[in-house]
Amino acid sequence: MTEKYKIYIPEEMRLRLLNDAELFDFYKKDGSVNLNGFLKELLLQYFDEYRKTKEMLLDTILSDLSAFSSISREDADAIADKIMNSYMRNTEFKSERNAAITLTVSGRSLDIMHSIENNMLSRVSLSQYLNDFFSSYLSISRKDRENILFQDTFLELNAAIQKNSIISFSSTSAPELHFTVCPYFIAASKEEQCNYLLCTDHASGIPRTFRISRIHALFTSSDKFLPDESRKAELQEIAGRSPQAASKSVEAKVLFTDKGMQKFHLVTKNRPDVLKKEGNTLYFHWPRLQLEAYFRRFGKEAVILEPDECRESMRFFYKKAWEAYRKKEKSV
Repeated sequence: MTEKYKIYIPEEMRLRLLNDAELFDFYKKDGSVNLNGFLKELLLQYFDEYRKTKEMLLDTILSDLSAFSSISREDADAIADKIMNSYMRNTEFKSERNAAITLTVSGRSLDIMHSIENNMLSRVSLSQYLNDFFSSYLSISRKDRENILFQDTFLELNAAIQKNSIISFSSTSAPELHFTVCPYFIAASKEEQCNYLLCTDHASGIPRTFRISRIHALFTSSDKFLPDESRKAELQEIAGRSPQAASKSVEAKVLFTDKGMQKFHLVTKNRPDVLKKEGNTLYFHWPRLQLEAYFRRFGKEAVILEPDECRESMRFFYKKAWEAYRKKEKSV
């Protein structure tokens, strides 16, 4: 059985939910973002936690109000309900423009919607209840939102890490490949955007990292591995710098223009840590691929002077970009 619900939420909220759906790889077969699939999974994974948190808060408020003998039980219930539904409502999304979304549910997600309709709408509409539900979810850090949506994967990975079990899985970033690895630990990226499994390839021992939300068809083998302490230390160093990349770190020297220095302070996502500063020249010890990816956003405002392989890689990147633009000009 399938049912459809028309829900009204602020446009800003819709865009943020859509952004999470895209980040966590909820896509339809045609390549478009599957917002409905994402919201169904959110209901399945977060509803129980959200409901229990609200119930615990309500019980605490009622307990405090009941301490006053002058307040009857009926009045305490009404006051607590007023506090929950008015004064404690998340006001982050104040957009006057609402967006209508259609939520299509079935199975357990439909059961949850029926539970909300039958038990939780005494003083609020369905749209308002789901607004509060979505607001609660969006108030959580992104790395913890990933943990909510993929909690089964986190649980199985943590169990495998504790038991030193060899695991295998596929990844949405390379669906044609199958990986067999020795898992060491999970770490959040520098800006706490996502969580990554840090591991070593079972066959080669090469360090690898995988974003948790991209791990699929996870299988925990009965086979065990003996942790390599030197590899573990290497992975811990990677986790401290940039867990989303296991590429070899390089000693880099970068020359900035004044405008480039200003941009460096503004562009914080995946920004490498500075080892030393000499005027407009900064020094880094950072994974090569991450370093190059970061400075590709700077153009002529930042030039990698060392090491030579990074400098040549950047020259090649900008050369290809220039050729592509030249080709477009000639075709006009």
